Amino acid sequence: MGEAKRRQAQSPPKTPDRRAVLMQKFMTWTTRGTWAGIIILGAVWVTVRFIGPGLGWWQLAGD
Repeated sequence: MGEAKRRQAQSPPKTPDRRAVLMQKFMTWTTRGTWAGIIILGAVWVTVRFIGPGLGWWQLAGD
């Protein structure tokens, strides 16, 4: 076995790059934020379209 291959086999695995770790955290948080926004938008739409008029809080213009 060549010297370079032997040294490579014995070397400990490299630690992840700091930039890669930060990017992974960024992607995790933005994905969570996106899903939170979608859920909030859906809740607001259901409230405006069904709950509010159903409870007599307001009337929709088209109805």
